Amino acid sequence: METSITVNDQLLKTALQLSGKKTKKEVVEEALKLLIQMMNQETLRSLRGKLKWEGDLDQMRLDA
Repeated sequence: METSITVNDQLLKTALQLSGKKTKKEVVEEALKLLIQMMNQETLRSLRGKLKWEGDLDQMRLDA
């Protein structure tokens, strides 16, 4: 999808330097991937303590 956006020049410059990515597109795509990953992790964290698990962890470790 082609999109035009205005991005803070200093943020983009810093992201390019820190990431080692060669293009602005690569930096933006990596940032979007990281945002999605962080939001997915937050969703999983919100489930902490709310799910019931039954199993034998010691036995599972032996099966490996």
